[in-house]
Amino acid sequence: MPAAYQNLLIEQGTTYTTTITLDDVYGNNYNLVGYSANSQIRKSYYSSNATATFSTSINTGTSSITLNLSSTITSSISPGRYVYDTIITDTSNNVTRILEGMIDVSPRVSR
Repeated sequence: MPAAYQNLLIEQGTTYTTTITLDDVYGNNYNLVGYSANSQIRKSYYSSNATATFSTSINTGTSSITLNLSSTITSSISPGRYVYDTIITDTSNNVTRILEGMIDVSPRVSR
């Protein structure tokens, strides 16, 4: 399955949460039992270090993955454009990229 593409906007200094729901070609829930998820932000595709790593949680009942960044983490990300992706890994260590795109981090005013 090819990765979906979606751009995100993160407001610096706020808690950021988004949910990815997976289904198959027939619209049925994707079986995520035994899967883990990982999602990172980098300044470019070629950056050796991640700018931030989302905390992830998988809800097997709804076939969804929640990505979260705390306000402390988003405060430490400089405003600008970044790239991200989200991968899932099954119990056999097969890795599938499910989502990718650009992230714009907007600067905050209130502190």
